[in-house]
Amino acid sequence: MDIATIIGILVGWGLVLFSIASGVGLGPFIDVPSLLIVLGGTIGASLMNFPLAQITGAGKVFGKAMSYKLPDVQKTIEQMVDFSNRARREGILALEEAVNDTDNPFLKKGIQLAVDGEDPGVIESLLDTEIKWLKQRHSLGSEVFATMAGFAPAMGLIGTLIGLVGMLQNMDDPSSIGPSMAVALLTTFYGALFANLVFGPISGKLAVRSREEVRLWELTKEGVLAISAGDNPRMVEQKLNIYLSPGERKADDDKG
Repeated sequence: MDIATIIGILVGWGLVLFSIASGVGLGPFIDVPSLLIVLGGTIGASLMNFPLAQITGAGKVFGKAMSYKLPDVQKTIEQMVDFSNRARREGILALEEAVNDTDNPFLKKGIQLAVDGEDPGVIESLLDTEIKWLKQRHSLGSEVFATMAGFAPAMGLIGTLIGLVGMLQNMDDPSSIGPSMAVALLTTFYGALFANLVFGPISGKLAVRSREEVRLWELTKEGVLAISAGDNPRMVEQKLNIYLSPGERKADDDKG
């Protein structure tokens, strides 16, 4: 899990819990019926909205996005330039053994296609298809959590209405007003909390990680095509540096 996610969890949840504990305490904010209404309703609505496979797939995508560390972009560029140098000195077949040292499966596939002598148009088509399905997998995962972020406040509102109905039906019994009012308020609280500190951020994080991985794959595809075409290593480097932000390029220049 990346450091930004850890800090976000600690700051977001930590400050909310600290604020509650500093006031009336955590006890009044714990209500199992309210929690069941929000979480149970959100999960149930999501299961009705999406196929089961997509729900479970979203969980896997999230787990992979949080635990999988993308290869460093700068190192990938350096590796592609090195491959280009080797291909020009020793021929494209020399890369068959060299590519085994990389842990980037997309790069391995692209270089192997080039080594096999596939037409550049075929290589580009196959790699574009890989990128297309990567985007789709990630967008499905992000969509599930974005939808859950929309359902959670709605379930909170339903819980509020349930609590208000119970309260209005028992106005003659003062002892029942408190529990009913607690359900009414806490379900709204839980709905907003889970939407904005769980489901929404997960959806956003998946979208960000998807863009990062797609950029890396697009860069890799460009490098493979340049190597396959026999481009000069310096030209390969210039083509790949286009995918870097100005800040990343400056950092690379300073390092050089």
